[in-house]
Amino acid sequence: MRAAETVLTPAGLAELAGQVRGPVLLPGQHGYDAECATFNLIVEHHPAVVVGATGTADVLAAVRFAAANDLPVAVQATGHGVSQPADGALLISTRRMTGLHVDPHTRTARVEAGVRWEQVIHEAAAFGLAPLNGSSPLVGVVGYTLGGGMGPLGRKYGYAADHVRGLDVVTADGRLREVSDLRRPELFWGLLGGKGNFGVVTSLTFDLAPVSRLYGGGLYFPGEAAGEVLRAWLAWTPHVSDEMTTSLALIRLPAVPEVAEPLRGKLMVHLRIAFLGPPECGEQLIRPLRAAAPVVLDTVTEMPYTDVAAIHQDTTVPVAYHERNLLLRELDRQAVDALLAAAGPGSACQDPMVELRQLGGALGRPPERPNAVGNRDAAFCLTTLSPPHSGGVSGELFPKLAEWATGGSYVNFLSGPDSVEDVPNAYDTAAFRRLRALKADYDPGNLFRINHNIRPLSAGNQRTEVG
Repeated sequence: MRAAETVLTPAGLAELAGQVRGPVLLPGQHGYDAECATFNLIVEHHPAVVVGATGTADVLAAVRFAAANDLPVAVQATGHGVSQPADGALLISTRRMTGLHVDPHTRTARVEAGVRWEQVIHEAAAFGLAPLNGSSPLVGVVGYTLGGGMGPLGRKYGYAADHVRGLDVVTADGRLREVSDLRRPELFWGLLGGKGNFGVVTSLTFDLAPVSRLYGGGLYFPGEAAGEVLRAWLAWTPHVSDEMTTSLALIRLPAVPEVAEPLRGKLMVHLRIAFLGPPECGEQLIRPLRAAAPVVLDTVTEMPYTDVAAIHQDTTVPVAYHERNLLLRELDRQAVDALLAAAGPGSACQDPMVELRQLGGALGRPPERPNAVGNRDAAFCLTTLSPPHSGGVSGELFPKLAEWATGGSYVNFLSGPDSVEDVPNAYDTAAFRRLRALKADYDPGNLFRINHNIRPLSAGNQRTEVG
């Protein structure tokens, strides 16, 4: 029987509703659609039942109910990194779990499962601290961190996952477990990088960085200058310190009032800058980039860290898109020509964004507390956003860049049902097998499969640390 056909009895649902403080919603009931709504509209969820969790007790009750009724479990805070529809599943909405505490003495934050980065940024700033958030402050902290977390401070501090101290997680057996590198270290390793495959993380404790200001923003060039700007940026990147994190995107913005007038309806080159050194040093460093071509719009300036969203200018409006990525060892002139031919001026590309992020620095070093975030040997991450009902430019571009690719991908930049098949590429062979063995230990029935799924190894594999 498919999960969508599972019959939920009134008595069972009444029992569940009596065990949780948040709403328990069925299709057609008021609030159901709002609870299921995703930021990335590429997927529509139609779960059999939704639990709007208010805390750990609600999550425990929901997971136990799902296991007893043979329902797969989906978890959602914001729906930015959605992978596949939660049809026929039990969807746990964590957006009500907004507990947040910043400890300025230990430079740490503890968050519940529904907290967004914008909340942590605001609270940490009061103490001159900053989290390792992503380009959009609207993204949920937990989902982002479980996938690695590659943000504007990445080359200096590494992945967000590298700075996690501990987690609380409800596993498929309906138990709450405290996890750290000292307590259940194998589960700690797999949770950080393995996305939501091993349970529902109800809280997360992580280090904050001593950052209150930075020199950053965007340089916007006309699309026809893409070749000059891209080549200038690639020649510049090998010589910058870890304090500089940058990316370059070919963007096609809609002709709407929300977009700055010089950028509307045009192909633009958006160079994103985040520098942690003195502003005067940052200004000198990016002088060659400013000189690469005529600048249409320049927003690079010294800013409080609370303005970090101004660097990438990610949309704040829900939109539908496929997200795919390819990790690259290097890029040379031939690779640049292939990229420009597929996505640059004069191409047939209609993808709203094709982005190159410079990696290296702390993103290329092993963390102090080991985790499953892999593929740290890459020099660049190439990411494409494409509209629904479109193969996007990646189908043409990625094969042409295979010569420069590592063969890997980054799991946080995989969105939409078509991206699920790329999950094994986010890990090397040994790490992926290790994750599958861990999955067999903690979720042998694959209860948590509405995600970037890692299927458990077959029965009979040696257990690691369940207890």
